[in-house]
Amino acid sequence: MNRSNDIVFADRRDAGEQLGRFLAHHYKHADPLVLGVPRGGVEVAYHVARHLKTDLTMVISRKLPVPGHPEVGFGAIAEDLSVYVAPRYRESLEPEKIGLIIDEQTDEVNRRIKAYKQGRALPDMRGRTVIVVDDGIATGVTLVPVVHMCRKRGAARVIVAVPVAGNHYDARLGDADAVEALVMPEWFYAVGQVYASFRDLTDEETQAIAAKGSLLKPGWEHVRSLQG
Repeated sequence: MNRSNDIVFADRRDAGEQLGRFLAHHYKHADPLVLGVPRGGVEVAYHVARHLKTDLTMVISRKLPVPGHPEVGFGAIAEDLSVYVAPRYRESLEPEKIGLIIDEQTDEVNRRIKAYKQGRALPDMRGRTVIVVDDGIATGVTLVPVVHMCRKRGAARVIVAVPVAGNHYDARLGDADAVEALVMPEWFYAVGQVYASFRDLTDEETQAIAAKGSLLKPGWEHVRSLQG
């Protein structure tokens, strides 16, 4: 485990290449399915799937922001509308406020499904090793409902894989069979600290990556021979 506090990745492509090479040693022959979390996680996942020579699709998950502190998530909602609320927030936030935020983020989840996936359903996960990829983990709450969703859909194993993770992510992320992180900085303060370039992707850029992945077959399926 790399504990460096320095810049490790040039950008998300570099991070995806490094993560993909690492994962290929462990999962390439496990018939994996890669799920990328928009926005930034999709770019990382594209390069991971290319190294694993396997299927790639998007999975939508939205952070539930703490009122007044939008950068902090008290939970998340996945595209099947599975909701996770971290235990320490269940009593500190009013149920009505939690419900309102869930409704707001449900609208955004549905918008992203339409914009990024044109409404396409998730692929069959039954009996497969599913690798959920994001560009990093701070609290990890965004990924918890995705892990639970994959379990419900019959995945044999669920692996969370990221280039970088903090030292104290949500305990329920441990419901995954493994959390693979290339770097866990000794002094962690933000996912972007180990990236030289870590700008936000636009909807258009995310859609362009999706289009690149669909050159062989729409829906990010069978990236097995895609180059670049």
